[in-house]
Amino acid sequence: MRASRLLSLLLLLQTRGRVTATELAKELEVSIRTVYRDVEALSSAGVPVYADRGPAGGYRLLDGYRTRLNGLTTEEASSLFLAGLPGPAAELGLADVAAAAELKLLAALPPEPRAHAARMRERFHLDVPGWYRGTDEAPFLGEAADAVWNQRPLRMTYRRWGPRDVERLAHPYGLVLKGGSWYMVAAADGGAPRTYRVARIVAAELLDDRFERPADFDLAAYWETYAADFRARMYTEEALVRMAPEVKDLFRYTVGAEIGDAALAEAGPPDERGWIVVRLPIESIKHGPWVLLRLGADIEVLEPPELRARMAATVAELAELYGERRD
Repeated sequence: MRASRLLSLLLLLQTRGRVTATELAKELEVSIRTVYRDVEALSSAGVPVYADRGPAGGYRLLDGYRTRLNGLTTEEASSLFLAGLPGPAAELGLADVAAAAELKLLAALPPEPRAHAARMRERFHLDVPGWYRGTDEAPFLGEAADAVWNQRPLRMTYRRWGPRDVERLAHPYGLVLKGGSWYMVAAADGGAPRTYRVARIVAAELLDDRFERPADFDLAAYWETYAADFRARMYTEEALVRMAPEVKDLFRYTVGAEIGDAALAEAGPPDERGWIVVRLPIESIKHGPWVLLRLGADIEVLEPPELRARMAATVAELAELYGERRD
């Protein structure tokens, strides 16, 4: 276990340059004291590790030092062939590059890992978008990717939910693929980073200038915070419902597995008919019937009264619509 950690520490120093003990401890999931011991062990083994003192200090390798311990295990090599998604690579204009890299990696592997990686590619396929949902048409994805990679400002016309389009001068920091849709994280017009759906960019022009990307900006951390905040803003109401036991699976499918599992885990005891009472978040009172009526008469809204009344009104309208027709 320690040998593997020492190798990971060495490769981190080789790929990142100067790294602080705190950053190494976080990356390796060990204490800072353990990092000190591991660095000392590397130094004792002849690895030229140096410590730079001061606020901007950290550990680094002697300039020009490269380890030859770069072999991949069979499992590591195989996992790389699951990491590359051909669809997104093609959308970013990297299909040929990704294919060439895959061929070079295969050619460089010894026979056993090469055969294992080939089987992985033959037997596992990743299809990101959900059923009955295609990917967004994003005609300006190439410009967004160029702006992100080369730190070039992007002048764009963006289609909001509101009544009119807006003009933005954006400094794009990164792109995120979520559920088949591309999102651009960018600071626009001198403001803080915000999220823009690339498919809603209706015009774009790359400028010749360059902008400075904040050195401390962490795209993954930003997206995690944004996604959590989005969920909190999306579900603004709660509903208390009574549900038949045979529709639990359909309930999970209708409201989503994450929300459904959490609601079912907190359900009260079943009554004499096996029905249970659960509390679940909903987007709004107006949106509630659109979701819950999919379960038909196997679910009953108990609270809030406004949602129960809207459910009853919708059912009455449906009964009138589907009642006996008179010509």
